[in-house]
Amino acid sequence: MAQANKKHRKPAITVTRTDSERLWRLAESYADRNPVVAEELLAELDRAKVVDDGRLAAEVVRMGSSLRFTSDLGEDRRVTLVFPGEADIAEGKVSILTPIGVALIGLAAGQSIDWTARDGRTHRLTVESVDAPGSQAASATPSAELRAAS
Repeated sequence: MAQANKKHRKPAITVTRTDSERLWRLAESYADRNPVVAEELLAELDRAKVVDDGRLAAEVVRMGSSLRFTSDLGEDRRVTLVFPGEADIAEGKVSILTPIGVALIGLAAGQSIDWTARDGRTHRLTVESVDAPGSQAASATPSAELRAAS
């Protein structure tokens, strides 16, 4: 029984103050159009630890992060977490307003979470690696402040 409860415990997540504020507004604005996902996002934001923008570790998924995850379905995917207007599944750009987008926000490399797909089935995904937004430019501009400002 303890094993089953452990499986459903959600991992600790962390988000930046800017992402938190923008995502709260986004979720509230989508509450009428997509209430299930909006409520899931609000619940995740409510339980998240919020940190100043420059204090989030590079291996934590934030808006604009590119990441690799594996799933219990045998998937091994590379995606970028984006706002709805930027979503393009053909380019691997996953909207935060999807069940998998909500599941990914705030996770660190090595963490796993259960998420419920639109068909009602529960799946488990594990974040394998995370590249912070702008990390390609990070080698040219190592300052965290410069990356956070872009």
